[in-house]
Amino acid sequence: MPNLSDTWVKVFSSGQLYLAEIVKGVLEENEVPVILLNKQASIYNMFGEIEVYVPETESLKAYYLINQNQL
Repeated sequence: MPNLSDTWVKVFSSGQLYLAEIVKGVLEENEVPVILLNKQASIYNMFGEIEVYVPETESLKAYYLINQNQL
């Protein structure tokens, strides 16, 4: 579990929830803590982004995994 004082950084965002969930799954499989932040409008889920955040200390690993898996 990450330290609550960690600084979290955005490593991915998409307008498609399923893409953010795939990224989250890949990161979790590689023991990277993940938070999804859904900024889509709650009525239609058509506008806005779903953002994926990881602790800053894990960001390089996260970027590598995202690029390695062509996400």
